[in-house]
Amino acid sequence: MSVSPGPKNLITDIAGLRVGSAHDAHYATGATVLLADEPAVAAVDVRGGAPGTRDVSALEPTCLVETVHGIVLSGGSVFGLDAAGGVVSHLAEQGVGMRFGQSPVRIPLVPSAILFDLTFGSDKDWGATPPYRELGIAAAKDAGNGFELGNSGAGHGATAGMLKGGLGSASCVFAGFTVGSLVALNPVGSCINPASNDLWARPFELDGEFGPVPPVPDTPAPLTPLGGSKLAARAAGANTTIAVVATDAVLSKAQAQRLAIMASDGMARAIRPIHTPYDGDTVFALATGGTPLGEQPNETLAMLGSAAADCLTRAIGRAMATAAPLHGYDAWRPG
Repeated sequence: MSVSPGPKNLITDIAGLRVGSAHDAHYATGATVLLADEPAVAAVDVRGGAPGTRDVSALEPTCLVETVHGIVLSGGSVFGLDAAGGVVSHLAEQGVGMRFGQSPVRIPLVPSAILFDLTFGSDKDWGATPPYRELGIAAAKDAGNGFELGNSGAGHGATAGMLKGGLGSASCVFAGFTVGSLVALNPVGSCINPASNDLWARPFELDGEFGPVPPVPDTPAPLTPLGGSKLAARAAGANTTIAVVATDAVLSKAQAQRLAIMASDGMARAIRPIHTPYDGDTVFALATGGTPLGEQPNETLAMLGSAAADCLTRAIGRAMATAAPLHGYDAWRPG
């Protein structure tokens, strides 16, 4: 079975998904929005020790809600949860959302997760009006116009260990299915193997998407449990890597949660250490439907989950490869 990147190598290779981003250069933060043209089955897996989320309890398999209209990834720690409120208001104004009884009000379902970037940049003194609601609206309006990786959207203020993090995305096509991932990479851990100065994600690269392999250092650094992380420098703060994986398969809510659980291991392949007490690592899973699992659904689901993990690993690698130096943080790939 051959596996190849989708046409754009982005999560938007899945038909019916749109991504928009917005950032505020002054406050060095931003938000990214994934919107579904039709409600998508959704689930979530939370592994980090310091998560910040909105409306994720509704995604439990035992709860009423089956589908969502979008997902928001945002910087700003708890303040960034306002971005989802902006997206909800924007979608409702556009006539998107559930209706109950005779009420004219639409209720868009837009779970979200946030990362910590409050110590990135020089100014977070926004007083009583944090920028996130407006950033969420701007990102939602931008959805469908294409999006940039690296220092964009929720990745604008992100760091990865001692280097600049950012926004990443990847996709793959195989056996009639498309799988994609979108990540805002901001871990306390490192994405770089200190012995080689190369990405931990390198073995999962497709079609040279990470760029050239860097030269091996003359004196490779030892492989220690905390090598290259903020913990190693005793400068740990709250961090978090937040992501969405998606497929065009027909999945139930429980199957979507299994997809999210399997996809979370994609972080462990690309970041070390991962799921620490300082991280709020969260992975959403979306299924847009259209392609049935076939006569062996469990085997197909296992294959999709493995592909989703690979896509998330690759999206992390692409975030590192496209991030640019900013506010004193060097990028892994200079220039």
